[in-house]
Amino acid sequence: MPQSSLASDRPILRLGHSLRLGTRGSPLALVQANMVRAALIAAHGLAGDAIEIVAIRTSGDRIQDRPLAEVGGKALWTKELDRALGDGDVDFCVHSMKDVETVRPAEIVIAAMLPRADVRDRLIGADSVAELPESALVGTSSPRRAAQLKRLRPDIRTTLFRGNVATRLARLAAGEAQATLLAAAGLDRLGQSDVGHAVPVETMLPAPAQGAVGIETLTANAGMRAMLAAIDHRDTHDCVLAERALLRALAADCRSPVAALARIDGGSIALRAEILDLEGTDQVSGEIVIDRDSPDAARALAHDMLSRATPALRLLFGG
Repeated sequence: MPQSSLASDRPILRLGHSLRLGTRGSPLALVQANMVRAALIAAHGLAGDAIEIVAIRTSGDRIQDRPLAEVGGKALWTKELDRALGDGDVDFCVHSMKDVETVRPAEIVIAAMLPRADVRDRLIGADSVAELPESALVGTSSPRRAAQLKRLRPDIRTTLFRGNVATRLARLAAGEAQATLLAAAGLDRLGQSDVGHAVPVETMLPAPAQGAVGIETLTANAGMRAMLAAIDHRDTHDCVLAERALLRALAADCRSPVAALARIDGGSIALRAEILDLEGTDQVSGEIVIDRDSPDAARALAHDMLSRATPALRLLFGG
């Protein structure tokens, strides 16, 4: 990043200029950007034109015909936004937290998270996993969803489905698969709460950080960080940080089937997680309760699961 982009005295509301919020350009990303914009306007009593949304097309949006693991992983969703932030083209960025790689540049900080939405997956094409037809073909780009489906129903086959929500639903309608799975939070934010059937977390534990919207800015930009702190939802932030700490300790990437869900339990965080092989035949799960001010303590659960995993399973998680 250019050194000039790290100046801590960058003005927040410049005379005659709006704050610039970077985002991907998909319909869901724009909805989430507008959620962040509305929250900041309400929290600080800003004028309606005080925040400009800047849509940036990412590599992940352009490349739709291959799994993420083959073309660069989760960084495909963030690298163009990171570059715009470092170059000063935007002041802060919004992300779906489950799409943000676990190791971020030191120059960038997750400054806030909005309240988490529904964490569950939603199945479109059948009322439940059990009611899918024999040898059903399910469209998904998620190794976690594919592995969990195969563990529940070894007869199920999967095919690559990438693209935004509308694209995946159109491919399903065109008969390219008999069912697909999408995040309930995304469907709800797009006004499609009536689409599909929610899968209980007891049946399919969600992806780490699913349902959470995060906002990043430059670590050195103290003014922007203070402004974003006003909309930070602490319960969501603490839980997502614990889930991300687990991912780091597992050395998981976009090819690693891993699920995790943290919830506030009094003054603590209760974290459940599981790791699977790609066929869903090998699985290890566990739970831990940690202090909510010490999300890195989630590493103990990662180490415990890896210690109980087979050598073949550990190879999917840096072991």
